[in-house]
Amino acid sequence: MKIQKKYSFLFLLCLFTTLVSAQTLDQARVMFTNGDYKKAAPVFQKYVKSQPSNGNYNYWYGVCCLRTGNPAEAVKYLETAVQKKVTGGRLALGETYDQLFRFDEAVNCYTEYIEDLSKKKLSTVNAEKLLEKSKINLRMLKGVEKVCVIDSFVVDKADFLKAYKISEESGKLYAFNDFFESEGKNPGTVYETELGNKIYYSDRGKGQKMHLFSQNKLQDEWGKENLLPVNINTGGDTNYPYVLSDGVTIYYASNDESSLGGYDIFVSRYNTDSNSYLAPENVGMPFNSPFNDYMYVIDEFNHLGWFASDRYQPKDQVCVYVFIPNSSKQIYNYETTEHKEIVSLAKLSSIQKTWTDKQAVNAAKQRLAAAISHEPVTVKRADFDFVIDDTRTYHFLSDFKYAPAKDLFQRYQQKTKEYQQQTQKLNAMRQQYATSTPQKKEQMAPSILDLEKRVLQMEQELNEDAIKVRNTEKQRLK
Repeated sequence: MKIQKKYSFLFLLCLFTTLVSAQTLDQARVMFTNGDYKKAAPVFQKYVKSQPSNGNYNYWYGVCCLRTGNPAEAVKYLETAVQKKVTGGRLALGETYDQLFRFDEAVNCYTEYIEDLSKKKLSTVNAEKLLEKSKINLRMLKGVEKVCVIDSFVVDKADFLKAYKISEESGKLYAFNDFFESEGKNPGTVYETELGNKIYYSDRGKGQKMHLFSQNKLQDEWGKENLLPVNINTGGDTNYPYVLSDGVTIYYASNDESSLGGYDIFVSRYNTDSNSYLAPENVGMPFNSPFNDYMYVIDEFNHLGWFASDRYQPKDQVCVYVFIPNSSKQIYNYETTEHKEIVSLAKLSSIQKTWTDKQAVNAAKQRLAAAISHEPVTVKRADFDFVIDDTRTYHFLSDFKYAPAKDLFQRYQQKTKEYQQQTQKLNAMRQQYATSTPQKKEQMAPSILDLEKRVLQMEQELNEDAIKVRNTEKQRLK
């Protein structure tokens, strides 16, 4: 009888232990379903260690890592889940690759995911959007701009505009509530021109989305509110406007579907001929990231640029970056640069890595220090930025040491102006084409195609001419 009771006790103990383990896993799955990944992660981690080849355990733990901000840890588990053909594995792995800037692998992952959905005759609409976004991200990574970031400041998000020490010649920045003396939670900002006769600002429009508006001052009063066109005010929130002194170029931030993630910085230009804005362009990396990037400002007087980002920052803080604006866009060579290095440059993991011209950095830091202390500074503004090699960037014609190289560069400058004119003309024609009738489109198409070929040819010629200028100048520098 005692023996029988002993075995009954052991049986109940084993049964109790089994029930507790099963209950713990079930609880973790409920937490997973409810999005409480942080609490669920330790349970799945324990199970995946005990059964490393279990596809579901790998999937659950991998997703928990992904959702709690550790995509690097998630990769191996989600790759195992994909090998085990766990439902949803490819989708989660594609998102993980995206967060790690492994966009080429994300493209492959989403492509295979779409194929799986097609075989099962399931909708591929959302997956195709993710695929297209990864393709855009990959193109941006292949075009990371060479920009020298001289400093950065981590500040409170609530009053980040105070970190922008721009010159009076560059206008003024305000929080929406401060400028309009209003109350309530309005995240909009206001840009007022140097003369104080025009403002650009963001406010809630229809559907409570943030839209960009402008107003002109008539005598001492602000005039009618003007909504900027639909190609700027897209389906997402649009905010943080800034306009250059030319009155034509506008920078702003939007979080619509064309952004990398959160707010991205865009640029557009006002076309006086058609009384409209040209198609906006994403300014790309390193200014934009999968996080929120915004309030892009170019202080033309101090020759300094500013933008804000919450990349890798606590919830209530942002990092304000200060950089040297480029007169023309130059990008890193994606093919010859290691992937790890290009990702680091895209993320601005180390701003010191962007300091290829120490003389330019020191001069910019002096201008920044003067701007911060409000001391007047006489700045000899650069006429251009032309890279000779990794250690030399020319800003004036007098920088050239070799007369033949200077002559070549002046011809290069003239070609650049012609290229810019033709590019603007092409953008205007494309804009007109988009709103034309089918008959008009048929008439315009040959001219647009011819101009596209010409612009592409001019771009290739400019690249060749730039190489000739550099090689000719470096002959004297040797």
